[in-house]
Amino acid sequence: MKNKNFFLAVFILCIQIYSLAQVRGAEYRTKDSYLYGRFEASIKAPGKEGVLTSLFTYFDGLPNDPWSSSKWNEIDIEIMGRYNNDVQFNTITLSQTNHVRHQFVNFDPALDYHTYTIEWTPQYVAWFIDGVEVYRQTGDHINTITRAQKLMMNIWSPTNSNWAGVWNEAVLPAFGYYDWVAYYKYSPGAGNYGTNNNFTLDWRDDFNTFDDTRWEKGNHGFGGNRSDFVPENIAFVNGKLILCLTDKNALGYTDNSAPKIISARVVADNELKAFFSEQIERTTAETNGNYILTGSVITNTTLLRDNRTVDILVDKVDLNSNPNFIVRNIKDTWSPANFINLVAHSIIVTPKINFPFKINAGGNAYGDFYADKEFVTDSSNYGFMEGVKGTVSDPIANTNDDTIFQSEINGLAKYVVRVPNGKYKIKLLFAENYFSTIGKRVFDVYVQGNLVIDRLDIFKEVGAKSALEKIIDNVEVNDNILDIHFAAQIERPLLNGIIIESLTTSEVKVGTNIPNEFRLEQNFPNPFNPDTSISYSLPNFGFVSLKVFNLLGSEVATLVNEEQHAGQYVKTLHAESLPSGVYFYTLQTDGFSQTKKMLLLK
Repeated sequence: MKNKNFFLAVFILCIQIYSLAQVRGAEYRTKDSYLYGRFEASIKAPGKEGVLTSLFTYFDGLPNDPWSSSKWNEIDIEIMGRYNNDVQFNTITLSQTNHVRHQFVNFDPALDYHTYTIEWTPQYVAWFIDGVEVYRQTGDHINTITRAQKLMMNIWSPTNSNWAGVWNEAVLPAFGYYDWVAYYKYSPGAGNYGTNNNFTLDWRDDFNTFDDTRWEKGNHGFGGNRSDFVPENIAFVNGKLILCLTDKNALGYTDNSAPKIISARVVADNELKAFFSEQIERTTAETNGNYILTGSVITNTTLLRDNRTVDILVDKVDLNSNPNFIVRNIKDTWSPANFINLVAHSIIVTPKINFPFKINAGGNAYGDFYADKEFVTDSSNYGFMEGVKGTVSDPIANTNDDTIFQSEINGLAKYVVRVPNGKYKIKLLFAENYFSTIGKRVFDVYVQGNLVIDRLDIFKEVGAKSALEKIIDNVEVNDNILDIHFAAQIERPLLNGIIIESLTTSEVKVGTNIPNEFRLEQNFPNPFNPDTSISYSLPNFGFVSLKVFNLLGSEVATLVNEEQHAGQYVKTLHAESLPSGVYFYTLQTDGFSQTKKMLLLK
């Protein structure tokens, strides 16, 4: 009887804890379990800090093989809303052992649909994005993933802020969109799809409606999740499965909340960036009169690529006058739109940096090195994202600054530093203080989206407890953020220190308006004689070609053929030597090409 009362008390306590959750999420899972195969889905993520959207396989127990943590089998694709260029892969094996990689991607997962794929065989687990394999795990831990698993998709809010970012209920509601999902069974030697044609389509769901013969809707919660899964937060709209994260009193696929200002940050003497809780409508976002900064005149506003950040140029920012920042009439993209009536928000000021700027990653202030800190999106000026601090006391070879190499951030996904726009030399400091064998820790490093260190094995290069310095030169920053991304190949990446040196002799004006997208404007005047101007916008650094062609496709003029920084440009075509007629001009750069027509009349 005592045992019965005890379990009854535990059950009642679980119900009480469950009911305390203020947030509601959603989980969609197959009824059947699958042993091996290729799992694909087309997904557009919410892109909101503190929110996770997923595609994963999971062993939750079978009649003859009940679940326990000692039998953990799970393969994950997790899109963390705090990142705009990262997708997380993971296998979780026996006793909840994680094998995580943060995969850099050259797109924002919240802006469009992309195809994400898990390929699971007895020999390997591989992950694909848009049909291209980007990462693979092999080895002993893969040999333990042998239990049939259900395919699952969910949206939820982890309580672990180090992993998911700082939670702010202002981001609600959030929606994860799934266009379709497909399962291909593992059929080596007899398939027609996937790696080596080893897979065969078993089924595909285009989400026109709820198929209750294949799927079930989650109705539960679990530890570490501030949201409970409810069936009401699973919607089917226009051929899409939509998983909703909402307030407990506003369930389902609906949005009655006006956009909110998450932060307003001064990044230069004449520039402010306002970051909103959701994507906002461009016309209202780029109306100067919708912003007020007391003591200043708004000269230009640009909605940036994430559709949530507005770059606001002013004649000046007088911080001595304690200016008020006020926003009004900003609409979101919902239909019918919700909009801000009138809201005031405090201002954060990005402090000026003295270079070289040195950070003791994972450690305290030491000499001219700054103490490390965790990066909080709304308030931090530098810091690590994910990872834990660690220290050793052993002496470090190949350095006079043992202290720097004795502390570290282990398992970090990123290091972020707010800097003025310009060019930099970056020195990354490493020491392997744990492993003493080649191949135990291997990882990649990306800086500003470029792979700068491929398969770094610190021990292989300098041995154990020895300092290693890697220099990345001519790093271009044009959005005030230095972004250093760490991606595991084997084990967890680490970092011991950073030194940032400025290479910009005369500082690039931080207030320069950075466009949020490529644009090629119509020439003006048009028709023209003999000169006309062609304007275009570049959101990032790259090689640019702007050429003019006649009706036969022959090139008649080259206006640009060089690398250019992000910005807005105007080039003039001098056509004195050209006959009257129709001409075409083409702008080409990385990932963008556009052609427009013009008329020369003499």
